Amino acid sequence: MPLESVYVSPEGDQDRATQDVCRRASAAGARVFPLGAGVLERVADTVTPQPVLAVLPMLEEPPTGADVWSAHPDSLVVVLVDVRDPGNAGTVLRAADASGSTAVLFAGESVDPYNPKTVRASAGSLFHVPLGVRDDPSTLASDLSAAGFRTLATVVRNGQDYADLDWSVPTALFLGNESSGLDAALCGELAGSLAIPMAGRAESLNVGVACAVVCFEAFRQRRGGGPGARSISGGGKARHGD
Repeated sequence: MPLESVYVSPEGDQDRATQDVCRRASAAGARVFPLGAGVLERVADTVTPQPVLAVLPMLEEPPTGADVWSAHPDSLVVVLVDVRDPGNAGTVLRAADASGSTAVLFAGESVDPYNPKTVRASAGSLFHVPLGVRDDPSTLASDLSAAGFRTLATVVRNGQDYADLDWSVPTALFLGNESSGLDAALCGELAGSLAIPMAGRAESLNVGVACAVVCFEAFRQRRGGGPGARSISGGGKARHGD
């Protein structure tokens, strides 16, 4: 993703890391602008912003490269449906990145992936994981299925244990918000559903944690482990959402 411009506060003039960022941005063709004292603080949405701010073009369409739409063993695409909390969305991006997932797609009424809180919560993973935005989750599910992906809904109960699934199968993992989960009609259009067994008395997992649990099970299997890990007994199923 190309940088359009970079803005630097006076505090960045003496900061070696900031100057390195500016040099690299300039070498890549971005314009670098020095700012007067206090300007960056008025523009940023944090109390104590970093001394450098960058402007990048917004991605409006989902990625179309072969790495995303060509289903191959170990492909895992994470789909967020109506996930509105920017912190959770950023956590999903970070978990998908760390687990080697193929892409994260934002569907329906999900938060803008470029929301400042989402960007910060992703800890840089926003720029490492292919991502895209789609209005209609149902159409997206059909497109992924046609591309060769197994489409799975995450549900509160009556889903298959996520650890019993074979994650070497190209998969699109659909996650909904906590208050309503995934729409029943959408779940009916997907190839199957999964749930996360829980012990203890916790009522739910948020969508970021649930995503991490499932993505890292897929990563564990890709590293040489197989499906069929023993389920934890004594609990309900994990809810996944904001």
